[in-house]
Amino acid sequence: MILFFVACVALALMGMRAHLERFITPEKGLGYALGIIGASAMLLLLLYPARKRLPWLGPIGSVKGWFQTHMVLGIVGPLLVLFHANFRTGATNSNVALYCMLVVSTSGLVGRYFYSRIHSHFYGKQASLTELREQVARMQLVSNALAFVPDLAEQLQVVESAVLSRLNSIPAPLRPLFVALRAAFARRRIAKHIRLAARRQWPGHGSLRRRHEVVAARELAFRHLDSVRRVAELSTYERLFSLWHVLHLPLFFMLLVAGIAHVIAVNIY
Repeated sequence: MILFFVACVALALMGMRAHLERFITPEKGLGYALGIIGASAMLLLLLYPARKRLPWLGPIGSVKGWFQTHMVLGIVGPLLVLFHANFRTGATNSNVALYCMLVVSTSGLVGRYFYSRIHSHFYGKQASLTELREQVARMQLVSNALAFVPDLAEQLQVVESAVLSRLNSIPAPLRPLFVALRAAFARRRIAKHIRLAARRQWPGHGSLRRRHEVVAARELAFRHLDSVRRVAELSTYERLFSLWHVLHLPLFFMLLVAGIAHVIAVNIY
């Protein structure tokens, strides 16, 4: 998905610099076709919420499949319309439709970011602090690489408490930044603890020779802290995501109205 997004950004940058007006005309030919295809792609975006809410649409594909298709169409559709418009503004009705499309596309990217912060992966279950602690405890039992720092799980709970302390007293929009800063300090603290434990276990240059054990412990601890940060941010992003839902749908219908008005104006005048 990242490669796809990078490719679309590269195409957009190329289109902005290519003086497309010499090759593409919005009123006819390839330019006109790109507008129709792009608009049709954006209309297909409605199939994802319909599939999610209407079980009888099951034969058209899974909800997960349509979610991924929704993201792809939400990028490809506006990109085709931008090529249709030669990356230029035009008449008033065209500009209104274009700006509405850009607002909706940006809103979709913001919503995608909120969603990614809520879920560890698409349609995966949300993590819990209890599960994270149990994972570290299990790793400590089965991994010989962590034997030199037997109190790793306890230390992680200490830094976890430091990350989560006073969280409710911070305004919701500032919590992600607050948690990120606390997590950064916690990473330094746990890295120092692991380094000191290695020096106690292997005096002199022994800790250098056992560097792979130190790296394994540090990576496990950092993964745990990253997960704690995501869990701590969860309520904030859930709230932002719910507010985004309230805003995004009216914006999309505004785009539909502007697009229909644009098509009517082009064909009448």
